[in-house]
Amino acid sequence: MKDIIITGRRVKCETLWLAACFVVAFLINVYAVISYRRPAIELFSQLGFVVVITAALYIVTAILRVLWMLLKYPIRHINNK
Repeated sequence: MKDIIITGRRVKCETLWLAACFVVAFLINVYAVISYRRPAIELFSQLGFVVVITAALYIVTAILRVLWMLLKYPIRHINNK
């Protein structure tokens, strides 16, 4: 069985994507708290929802990045011939 090696560069890249998704989800939460005039404590009491939104955003961005890679591969392959 062949070993799978995940480079440090890939781990750093995925961590940055996940952190960006968390920041976006947290900003959505901040907007909701401000627009619905809720107490500031809800920024932290709703972190469970923020984590779920983060996971959903990360999955969507991962799918979009894979699709982009699949679309980009034939173009790169044709240009190298």
